[in-house]
Amino acid sequence: MSSGKKSNAKALSATTHGSPKRSHVATLVSVQAREALAVIFAFRLINALCVRTFFQPDEYFQALEPAWHMAFGEDSGAWLTWEWKHRLRSSVHPAIFAFGYWIVQNFGGPGMAPQTKAKWLIAAPKILQTGFAALSDWYSWRLAEKLYGSGSAASWSVLLMTLLNPWQWYTSTRTFSNCFETTLTAAALYYFPWGLLGTEDDGNAESKYSSIPLLETWSQINSLRLCLILAAFAVLLRPTNVLIWLAIATLALTRATLSGKSPLTRGNLLVVYREVLFCGSLVLGLSLLADRQYYGEWTFPPLTFLHFNVAQDLAAFYGENDWHYYLSQGIPLLCTTIAPFVLKGLFKSLDAEESNWPVTTSNALKALSFIVVTTISALSFVSHKEVRFITPLLPALHILAAPYITSFFSTIPDVTPASPTPALGWKRTPLLLAGLLVDAIIGGYLSYFHAVAPIKVVDYLRTEFENVHPKHLAIPRPANVTYDDDFSQELFALFLTPCHATPWRSHLVYPALRARALTCEPPVDTAPGSLQRQVYKDETRRFYADKVGFLKELWPADGPGEDMARFIVGYEGIEFALREYFDWTGPGKRHKVELKEVWSSWNGLFTDDDRKSGRLVVWATGFYDKESPYEP
Repeated sequence: MSSGKKSNAKALSATTHGSPKRSHVATLVSVQAREALAVIFAFRLINALCVRTFFQPDEYFQALEPAWHMAFGEDSGAWLTWEWKHRLRSSVHPAIFAFGYWIVQNFGGPGMAPQTKAKWLIAAPKILQTGFAALSDWYSWRLAEKLYGSGSAASWSVLLMTLLNPWQWYTSTRTFSNCFETTLTAAALYYFPWGLLGTEDDGNAESKYSSIPLLETWSQINSLRLCLILAAFAVLLRPTNVLIWLAIATLALTRATLSGKSPLTRGNLLVVYREVLFCGSLVLGLSLLADRQYYGEWTFPPLTFLHFNVAQDLAAFYGENDWHYYLSQGIPLLCTTIAPFVLKGLFKSLDAEESNWPVTTSNALKALSFIVVTTISALSFVSHKEVRFITPLLPALHILAAPYITSFFSTIPDVTPASPTPALGWKRTPLLLAGLLVDAIIGGYLSYFHAVAPIKVVDYLRTEFENVHPKHLAIPRPANVTYDDDFSQELFALFLTPCHATPWRSHLVYPALRARALTCEPPVDTAPGSLQRQVYKDETRRFYADKVGFLKELWPADGPGEDMARFIVGYEGIEFALREYFDWTGPGKRHKVELKEVWSSWNGLFTDDDRKSGRLVVWATGFYDKESPYEP
């Protein structure tokens, strides 16, 4: 790859010093970039349409449920989890999707049939997230072009990796805050002035600081401002994102392993400090105002987030992992077949002695490696770990792997804008095709088949509600409306599944569709390691520990209990307990319920939770089909 690296150095040098055709070349590059963004958006839109499975609850309960609450109000049926009640989350992210709901409601809602409106409300967040996913891919590619040269083979390989990565296919069009964080991070890294890490030798041996101008033009200042604003929003969205920027700042100030001369003169440092203060204050002010508007009082969610999840260690309530989780599972799942090239990129980026990259590129690659190492090391100390927590590292991982996957599979040393494009040649084609096939199988199965039942079941229930109660489909619920007693007491669906195992109001849609599910609120008022926390059991754990006993508590024999459901939803493993409870000799015989399976769906080849094994089933109770049902 040395010849390719040298050609990149020449290309970057030519770009720096300019040429008579510089303006024309810049225009061509801009047009190419816009066209590429359109193609990437079309690709991700197809991606979004192909994703029809359930992954994790946060896709809905940390984004779409609060967004629904913002758009349609308190009486909309949105399920706000404990994080929102205790103000752990910034309102900025769900506000984006609330805007999507607002567009559907105000520009199409009044004249739409309720069923059509429901479909558009389900589609709106997907379309918005498709745009963010496309921008994440685009900025990753543009950053690679900035480092490796415009039109280089390495930069194009970054784009191909991010588009064909099965993890990206599976998650990037989902409404996780981590996915939006990845977009913000990729864009911020693109706008970051990498020259701050070091410049080429300016020939002035008398000074240890570079005299090459870095932050003197409005274009350079505005680029820094965009970087800081995007980074600040990423940190407010996910406080752990600060690790990325602390890593870069530490490297820039200590200059450990960096090449070239330091540009951090007193003047440049003052500019950076001024812009950090200005941009940070701007974003913080906007965030405080937004959260004040949403929560009704002044609050700072990132601080509360750190208090509950780190100081109180409540994240451990949702599972603990080994310290090496991100190394043994995180990176392999995130990178799949390109993991060996990522590891080589991480190792080679530190080899400054043999590197032929320009100083700016060499330092940037070292910084990206330091970001990866620092973030994974820090997050490994937190007991609760998930792969998606390190998703913002993907742009860095793809860029680090690019030169080595390019040289391994192609005969092109590199391509620069100043040279004609050579004929494309491939090496190790069978291995390349095998890798692509593996990625396609993983991405296709996870996105189209695995855990598809949780999405299908809420679609089924919504359709049934449209058929059973066609007069109660208003969105939002009309003010001062009164319902007849039979309808107001009807619980349409009871979910006896692990908590948050399906989407909620974002897919059930209709506010009048009353549903109930098992909860799993953590013991927020207990101290870490206390006996109260050790013995605490939420509803989900209580139900699966003693299913019939929990149903007796739900509908006690000596009291009114909760409303009976028209439909009960659960995995097939609970059927025996349901029939035992409702049997004519069982404790629930007074309800006169005769369970009838009316819908079921296969849920995948495997599961990470035994409680979700087997088919997902809907049983009709027949309770509301009787003329004089027994009141629960």
